[in-house]
Amino acid sequence: MRHDDALEPDLLMPDLFLELRDDAGGDEQTPAPLAKDDALEFLRNAKFVASRLIPWGSNYSFAVALEGADGASRLAIYKPREGEVPLYDFPDGTLYLRELAAYLLSDWAEWDLVPPTVVREGPHGPGSVQLYVQPGTEQGDRESFWGERRPDVERLVLFDHIANNADRKLTHCLRDVDGKVWGIDHGLTFNRDTKLRIALWQFVGEPISPGLMAELGAMRERKEELRELLAGVISADEIEALIRRIERLHDCGRYPMLNPRRNVPYGWW
Repeated sequence: MRHDDALEPDLLMPDLFLELRDDAGGDEQTPAPLAKDDALEFLRNAKFVASRLIPWGSNYSFAVALEGADGASRLAIYKPREGEVPLYDFPDGTLYLRELAAYLLSDWAEWDLVPPTVVREGPHGPGSVQLYVQPGTEQGDRESFWGERRPDVERLVLFDHIANNADRKLTHCLRDVDGKVWGIDHGLTFNRDTKLRIALWQFVGEPISPGLMAELGAMRERKEELRELLAGVISADEIEALIRRIERLHDCGRYPMLNPRRNVPYGWW
């Protein structure tokens, strides 16, 4: 693997397409999928061998190549704490931890919406490292798919309500090559104050589906697990606010009404 040229990004919005190529710059290298525990182990321990700055977004993010002990390479997204721009409404130096918290919540709920994510040291200090998910080729109108009332899209919407996502743009929603729905870019989540800003409005004011209502009830019963899981990742106040959101959604049984002046992300596309 020629790591100085290993990353071949297509830098056109809205999705980030990356490839690993062989030493001669030839065929794309597509590693086999990893099981969750193997992916986390790889992200924690693999060596950084290449890095490219992703040239959009207000915070510094890097597409990186990681090499395991067996010599196999995979792609990831690295977001260092030192690359975060201070915000008036989020504590400084915490956005990378919110990326981890989003993964932990998704995994705890068994929703598998957020790619495996860890916090570790990197070339620019501590930050989040998330396994890269290759977007599939969009068929038809992107906005049409994400505007459908599909169970997998509704689960992502409910996740955003629970996590208090302040930045769910359409470009933070993706389908992989198998059509599976993922959510990425969760640095602006888990604020203790209501900050919800999402581009997916098809469920506004609608009843939460019965299956998801049952899952909310189960989450409510397991709230002590959440306190333990997220302790030291987000603040105690933010954990309690998260639990209150779960309880409120379960009590109400509906998605709240939203305000188009306040609840749409900046640059919603």
